[in-house]
Amino acid sequence: MSTALHRFALVQRFLHWLMAACIIAMLFIGVGMVSTVAPTYLPLILIHKTLGVTLLVLVVIRLALRLHYGAPPLPEDLPPAIKLGARLSHLALYGFMIVMPLLGLGMLWAAAYPIVLYGGIQIPAVLPQSDRAHTLLWNAHFYLGFAFFAIVLLHLAAALFHALVRRDGVFGTMALFRLRNRTTPAE
Repeated sequence: MSTALHRFALVQRFLHWLMAACIIAMLFIGVGMVSTVAPTYLPLILIHKTLGVTLLVLVVIRLALRLHYGAPPLPEDLPPAIKLGARLSHLALYGFMIVMPLLGLGMLWAAAYPIVLYGGIQIPAVLPQSDRAHTLLWNAHFYLGFAFFAIVLLHLAAALFHALVRRDGVFGTMALFRLRNRTTPAE
């Protein structure tokens, strides 16, 4: 067995793409929720809460898988600043994937709103009702959502940079299917 990991495990890749689709949906649903009073508001909240809790569970699973399987190394010729940026942006992504659902739950608990998900699943409150805490948590959830979206866009830009410009195999480590190697041999 080779000691060098060349791709993420299939389960890691599957969770990555599933969560990516859900996170993009969450960001747009969140924007839609705060910009409408139409009858679609309540179904959007139900979807947003359910996806948020689901994503929180999935990120915990994903972190456990990351600890178990590890991650392929970045190319050795990648400049140190880009390697540092990759590590920091991944930490930020994982941080947002954990913090955003917790802020959302906390915000609802502080407002004394019942948290009912699809299927009638109820999550009991663990915070007391507090208008002040609700306002603080709502603002944090709202504004950090935009920061999260910015990090997601940065991650997407980096993925496209590796896939289309550098063609260094980094994108292939997370692709669901094997990609043809399009690098040209050094002359």
